Amino acid sequence: MLREIVLDTETTGLNPKTGDRLIEVGCIELLDRRPTGVEFHRFVNPDGREVHPDAERVHGISFASLQDKPLFDAVADEFLDFIAGDTLVIHNAPFDVGFLNMELERIKRPLIDTVRVCDTLMLAKRKHPAGPNSLDALCKRYGIDNSDRTKHGAIIDSLLLAEVYVELLGVRQTKLELGAQSADTQAVQATSGGNGYGQRPTPLPPRLTPEDIARHEAFVATLGGR
Repeated sequence: MLREIVLDTETTGLNPKTGDRLIEVGCIELLDRRPTGVEFHRFVNPDGREVHPDAERVHGISFASLQDKPLFDAVADEFLDFIAGDTLVIHNAPFDVGFLNMELERIKRPLIDTVRVCDTLMLAKRKHPAGPNSLDALCKRYGIDNSDRTKHGAIIDSLLLAEVYVELLGVRQTKLELGAQSADTQAVQATSGGNGYGQRPTPLPPRLTPEDIARHEAFVATLGGR
C-alpha cells in the first residue's frame, strides 16, 4: 500500500535563520490516499524564543502555554520514526521543511530531503494558475468544510490538506467516474467478460443515409467490370 504523511507546523515567526523556532508539528498517515486515523502531534518548547504577536494571532499558541512542553530533541526520534522514509505532503513545503531541518540540524539528526516532499502549493499553482491557492481558498474551491478552522493548527490543517490533496490529484473524481458507468457500458462489460470489448447490446445507428448509399452504388456502376 502507498503510505504518505500529510504534515504541517506552527512556529514562533517566519524565519528560522533569524532564530524563530518550531512550536507545533502535526502529521496524519494516508494509505492509498485515505486517512487511517493514525496521527503524530506534539507541541514543542521553543527554548526561550518568544512567539511573535503576529504569529500568535494566526495560530493562537502563546509562549506561556509552551513552557511545560518538551524541547524538540525529546520528540525528534519519535517524529522521524513516524515519517519513516515515506513521501511528505506539505502546503508551501519550503517553510515547514526549513524549520524542521533547522531543528534537526541543531541536534545532529538526519535532515529531510526535499526529493521526498510533495508541495501541494506547487500542485495547486499548476492546476489553478490564476489562484488564489491558500489552504482556505482551496477548501472553498473544492467545497471542503473548514468552518472549524478559526485558527491555524498543525493537525486540523493536515486533515484539511489531506482532502485538498486528493482533489488536486483528481483521485476522488476518477473513482466516482469509474463507479458511475452507464447501463450500456456495464452491459458491454458483462457480455465481454469484463474487458470492455464485445458486441454492443444496442447497435449504433447507421451513419450512411439512403442517399449516400444510392450515390455510392451509382459511382460503383460507372467503374465497369474487371
